[in-house]
Amino acid sequence: MSTRAATLRRHERIKDPRDFRRAFDQKRSAADAALVVYGAPNGLAYPRLGISVGRKKVRRAVARNRIKRLVREAFRLSKGELPAGVDLVVVPRTAELSFALVKRGLPRLAQTVARRLGLHPAKARP
Repeated sequence: MSTRAATLRRHERIKDPRDFRRAFDQKRSAADAALVVYGAPNGLAYPRLGISVGRKKVRRAVARNRIKRLVREAFRLSKGELPAGVDLVVVPRTAELSFALVKRGLPRLAQTVARRLGLHPAKARP
């Protein structure tokens, strides 16, 4: 994987609240003990990432920001294993996340969501 492919570029992030809502409204998700991943087709040749960490679940801002950094890094390093054409919204289940848990779970959950959306789980192009 090239250095450029290993970066998290601006167009790979979900920022518009309508895109978050679309992923939640699709009601297609996959979960494990650490994460819930919601998905929606995006019609693009690459996956996009959105992260939703609620204040009720994770009280301290420092902890919320740490979780977001962990998820972004796992996404960045796993881009080659993620399905193309899917918006992924990640919601942590707990504040005690480890990078290993997120890195292991994100690609597997993303593939499950893509399959539930009826998309062929093709790998994203870096």
